[in-house]
Amino acid sequence: MIGTRLHALAVLQDAPARPVSANDHIQIALIGAGGQGQYDTKIAVQVPGVKLVAAADCYNGRLERCKEVWGDDVFTTRDYNEILARKDIDAVLIGTPDHWHKQAAVDAMKAGKDVYCEKPMIHLYSDGPEMIETARTTGRILQIGSQRVSSIIYAKAKELLAADAIGQLNMVTARWDRNSSMGAWNYTVPPDASPETCDWPRFLGTASKIPFNAEQFFQWRKWKAYGSGVAGDLFVHLFSGTHFITGSHGPTRGMATGGLRFWKDGRDVPDVMLGLFDYREGFNLSLHVNFVDGGEESEGLLFTGSEGTMEIGGNAVTVNRVPLASAPGYTIGSFPEAMQKEIIEAYDKKYPAHSGKESLGGAEKYEAPEGYSDSYDHFKNFFASVRSRQPVVEDAVFGFRAAGAALLSNLSMEKGAVVQWDPDAMKLV
Repeated sequence: MIGTRLHALAVLQDAPARPVSANDHIQIALIGAGGQGQYDTKIAVQVPGVKLVAAADCYNGRLERCKEVWGDDVFTTRDYNEILARKDIDAVLIGTPDHWHKQAAVDAMKAGKDVYCEKPMIHLYSDGPEMIETARTTGRILQIGSQRVSSIIYAKAKELLAADAIGQLNMVTARWDRNSSMGAWNYTVPPDASPETCDWPRFLGTASKIPFNAEQFFQWRKWKAYGSGVAGDLFVHLFSGTHFITGSHGPTRGMATGGLRFWKDGRDVPDVMLGLFDYREGFNLSLHVNFVDGGEESEGLLFTGSEGTMEIGGNAVTVNRVPLASAPGYTIGSFPEAMQKEIIEAYDKKYPAHSGKESLGGAEKYEAPEGYSDSYDHFKNFFASVRSRQPVVEDAVFGFRAAGAALLSNLSMEKGAVVQWDPDAMKLV
């Protein structure tokens, strides 16, 4: 039996923080204070020298909660433009529904603010070029929120793949399965939800104008008017991780299938989706998301190469090496005995060292320390860029390529066809 060697990955999160001068403090505002937005903020303010000073949301209860968590002195508003007009705010975190990402980010950058924008970067393909161009012309920092790009686990996987730990990559299989009502976006609707407590017209933005609907307001991921379905919520993480590890710009074509199998509650996006994508680097990527998998939530990526596999799961990456045999072997049982003898003699002469007992390789597992947070590292990298004005680890181009690839799944299902994508130009073909 082959043993597994364990390695602990080093992490600097618990190292003493360097002193932050008064002039080096970063004051942030939250735009979109739902569950993800408030989670992001709780992580962001753990980075030394970062403070929340304002929050914007379309629901009064969330603004009240921001004051409870971060202090009564936090300025709150339904209109994020009031936040962008303040000169004491250096950067904003955008945790709005997907259909507001582009406009909030563009408005913030034009107002002189650096931006951390949750994934997926785009809701429509037309969002991407405008966000990229605004970041370029304003000189603002724009980081997209797929935190795996900052993970020490993914960095180790990238290093291992580049070192040919599994030989030539030929396939990546990625999954994200859930088996809970909350996992399927059935978020709690507060009992005071009403047109008085919720700014429904502002929430709708560019979406079709319909009467107030509390379920759509608080469970917006279930409708394509505001969100991007499982592709934008979860596939985009798997694309981000794959692109970071392989260095690829993205697939050249893809197709997807799936449907609404279980959560038939009025939503108009699938709860099961499978996708298959071609990469010009010579590998295929297969993805699946399942909200009714009959087990615990599970996320992972499996990289299959010519000499083994590399699997990411939890806070660890495991390499299983199975080197190609030095001799190819033979199948001769159906040939005449004299012919078998002739082939064996020629084989032994060509492969004199073969014993038939080539090494089966071994396994190595690299683990992050208990309590490691790639979300913290992603914010630490963002704020380091805000201070230094150096490029971020996940800029708008990377974010667009990941989200653009993910949304090919929705487009393929809508068309019932294979869709073509130019990953360099970031355009549908």
